[in-house]
Amino acid sequence: MTDLNHVVLIGRLTRDLGEDERSFGYVANGQARANVSIAVNRSRKNGEQWVEEVNYFDVTIWGKTAENLKPYLLKGKQICVEGYLKQDRWEKDGQKMSKVTIVANNVQLLGGKSEGSQPSGGAPRFQQINSAPTQNSYSNNYQDSYGDTGNDFPEDIPF
Repeated sequence: MTDLNHVVLIGRLTRDLGEDERSFGYVANGQARANVSIAVNRSRKNGEQWVEEVNYFDVTIWGKTAENLKPYLLKGKQICVEGYLKQDRWEKDGQKMSKVTIVANNVQLLGGKSEGSQPSGGAPRFQQINSAPTQNSYSNNYQDSYGDTGNDFPEDIPF
């Protein structure tokens, strides 16, 4: 039977990518490597009160994904990371050390343009294509029990 090592986390970046030479670079074979850290908030109930807990995780992103995301990975940006856990072990001054990191297979940017200090040339914008309505168009004739026609989205979604 095969074991399972799969992680999905949603958190916020703790620093901008590229602030130092260890956070973004190329390894000997030319492959890009990005090291980021995310803060994951969790609420739990302690007696009658809710307590906030924060956990920090180091994430390594490889290849074209690291290169393509570099301009968008800014402090405070919310991301979803899917990947696996990797444990590194070494010895320093006679002491055995280890560290567990997340190796990302998939990274998704979450949130919108109002979050963080995203430059104006940021992520691409998607605009609605205006097509001539047809008489048999499903979206024009559809109306659910809440009165939503599906055509009331503004061009710029405010998130």
